[in-house]
Amino acid sequence: MRRRVVVVAAGAAAVWCASLAVTGVADAGPVPGAARAVRTGAWGGTVEVPGLGALTNGVATADVVSVSCTSAGNCAAGGLYRDRSGDRQALVVSERHGVWAKAIEVPGSGALNRGGDANVVSVSCASAGNCAAAGGYTDRSGNDQVFVASERHGVWGKAIEVPGLGALNKGGFAFVSSVSCASAGNCAAGGFYADASLEAHAFVVSERHGVWDSAIEVPGLGALNKGEQASVQSVSCASAGICAAGGFYTDGSGHLQVFVVSERHGVWGRAIEVPGSGALNTGGFAGVSSVSCAPAGNCVAGGLFFEGSGSGQAFVVSERHGVWGRAIEVPGTGALNKDGDARVSSVSCASAGNCAVGGFYRDASGNIQAFVVSERHGVWGSAIEVPGSGALNKGGVAAVDSVSCASAGNCAAGGDYTDGSGNIQAFVVSERHGVWGSAIEVPGSGGLNKGGFARALSVSCASAGNCAAGGFYTDASGNLQAFVVSERHGVWGSAIEVPRVP
Repeated sequence: MRRRVVVVAAGAAAVWCASLAVTGVADAGPVPGAARAVRTGAWGGTVEVPGLGALTNGVATADVVSVSCTSAGNCAAGGLYRDRSGDRQALVVSERHGVWAKAIEVPGSGALNRGGDANVVSVSCASAGNCAAAGGYTDRSGNDQVFVASERHGVWGKAIEVPGLGALNKGGFAFVSSVSCASAGNCAAGGFYADASLEAHAFVVSERHGVWDSAIEVPGLGALNKGEQASVQSVSCASAGICAAGGFYTDGSGHLQVFVVSERHGVWGRAIEVPGSGALNTGGFAGVSSVSCAPAGNCVAGGLFFEGSGSGQAFVVSERHGVWGRAIEVPGTGALNKDGDARVSSVSCASAGNCAVGGFYRDASGNIQAFVVSERHGVWGSAIEVPGSGALNKGGVAAVDSVSCASAGNCAAGGDYTDGSGNIQAFVVSERHGVWGSAIEVPGSGGLNKGGFARALSVSCASAGNCAAGGFYTDASGNLQAFVVSERHGVWGSAIEVPRVP
């Protein structure tokens, strides 16, 4: 089914627009993402997600799109796989004490997914064994709906349709972009739904003490959204009932503008246009791709805007003590971005004023390069090409898809690059004590990636040197397969054979 939608996403081709058939990442084709690299530890081998062989019968599509870690060796990941009937199903997989368990279909999602198209889009963990997953499915009428599922004490509960969203989603096309959990049973999620006229509206939904409230249209956005497109792209929660979300809407002139909205003490305030973004966005096309909050009221959002000349630029905007400042072009990206195509893919904050951003830009030769930039004590440094990525990126397309910071100056990033043979490979890179190391190909992924298309889509760090990454690669038969890889004490472990579900 083809829909009128606009999707602003974090990836090397970060904007898809108009009459788009929205599919999951695994079916999106070779859209370059970002890589995960850098060493101040060593990245070890990649492991296929345990249990996927039994779910997919060893040949079908699988993909990990989101990873979240709460402590060293305790993580969760989510994505999708294609079952033996060719239907796409939602999966989750958990790591406990450094050991990845077997992947499972999200409990209850099969009963919802009568149309055969489900996936997990986002996972967030508040503590070991206490997580939430959000994703989409197609109901028996062929309508796209949104589910949430919660893990408690290491056991995943049954997926449910987001309460209240069915009543809003009269157009039969809803999508969730992001979920974030501050503590066990206290989370928030956001995305968009279509009304009866197939106009897209942004929604948020909150979980309190383990119970999901009813989804609501983002307060105040109806007054801003004079056009037919609006969406929440990212949500971040600093503590229970205290969150922030960012996305885009269409103004009365048909231009895409960026908004932020904050939740305080469980109540969502009114959305506002990102201060200063209108002056930057002279080309009339902008979007927030990522939001991260450290303590309550201290957040950073990042994304892209277009100048009147048609050049795409990257921006960041900071919230301090509950007040959003003015958006600025990411320092240093103007000097790097000689060919007018830059954007922020991911933001992560370890504490107030201590964050990192990753994305991509187009250099003077027209090549797409990956960048990172760090904020220290509230001051942004200058963006730099990811160290070592230029040597890897012989094919001229590289980007950072995901960044995660465990503490100030201790972060990791992941994404992809194109090698000299035109193959897309996954990379990782680490920052230690404020210094970014050199990007490296995800250890072991080259041997798995026989089909020449791999990406590290998500990175999460629980503490300095203790991270996990997830993504996909293409096997020799051209099928996408999911992988996870873990770092412990700065060293990434070796690949293991994935246990099969009986």
